[in-house]
Amino acid sequence: MKKIIIALTLLFIVTAVLVTQKEKILTAVMQKGLEARLGSDLMNELEDGLHLGLCGAGGPIPGPNASGPCVAVIAGDRLFIVDAGTDGLRNLARMGLQPGRIEALFLTHFHSDHIDGLGEMATIRWVSTANTIPLTVYGPPGVRQIVNGFNTAYALDKVYRHQHHGDTVAPLSGFGMIAEEFATPKLDNLITLIEDEDLIIEALTVGHAPVEPAVGYRFKYKNRSLLITGDTIEMDNIRKFAAGVDLLVHEALAPNLVMQMNKAAKKLENRVLEKVTIDILNYHASPIQAAKVAKDADVGHLLYYHIVPPMVFPGQESLFLNGAGSIFADYTIGEDGVMFSMPAGSNQINKIRNGL
Repeated sequence: MKKIIIALTLLFIVTAVLVTQKEKILTAVMQKGLEARLGSDLMNELEDGLHLGLCGAGGPIPGPNASGPCVAVIAGDRLFIVDAGTDGLRNLARMGLQPGRIEALFLTHFHSDHIDGLGEMATIRWVSTANTIPLTVYGPPGVRQIVNGFNTAYALDKVYRHQHHGDTVAPLSGFGMIAEEFATPKLDNLITLIEDEDLIIEALTVGHAPVEPAVGYRFKYKNRSLLITGDTIEMDNIRKFAAGVDLLVHEALAPNLVMQMNKAAKKLENRVLEKVTIDILNYHASPIQAAKVAKDADVGHLLYYHIVPPMVFPGQESLFLNGAGSIFADYTIGEDGVMFSMPAGSNQINKIRNGL
């Protein structure tokens, strides 16, 4: 009995101390957490090579694990972004990537879901590390209009930030974006955008009519390679330039699931959704078509992205694929945060993060 009383007394004392010191303990824990988070940079942990992460795996339809289209590509110690959909910027931080390190951004086309996060991404890149050079945005004809529009929209924000923080945070020379417009590549041709040291970034034409121009991008770093299609139908042009790449990032829309949405829209007499679900079928590739491209091109791995419709029901993956897995078995259905690492000097394709 005496031992029990002593134990209860000690427990009471410890509990009392914890209660009275609760705020100090929480403050100390939070301080350590902030230091760890603010000081983290995944790029410093990756081995030399070509790496890719989805900062947005979805399309225009909201999904729990699929933000607007956004792809991060890391080549050695250089960070590039392809498209800037909703929440892409925030997901970069969740993935341990620092927006201030973005060297350039590439737009595949100018649908709203691919550009709606562009202004915020450029702004946070600017002020998070006091960048003195604006963000370079590559794109086909039309990119100047996009960039100029965002720069105009954020012009007042530029003034506020500089007045409040000065050059320490917001040097005026680093505000906004600069457009690097390139001619739309002809079929069977690539346009080289960046070529230096061990890195080559090239653009190719894809098919997204009536949206024109529409392009994809191929990255080569040392002996590793990947290709990002952007929105497209199944195309021989993609087969040609994806031949032998380590990682093919191909958009995919599941017609069977979209037609279920169409059926529901008809029943609910939602004429807008009924028409949209028919219209979108003719300018997106299905998972089966993407799998055929991956097989014909003999790629190392296929990553489905721009997932339409989003994954919201248990077991939906099999309905989405609709047999595509039997055509090309080395695949991943993308979700926000999934990351692949391809170390230089090897043929390994390692999935290093499943999602956020």
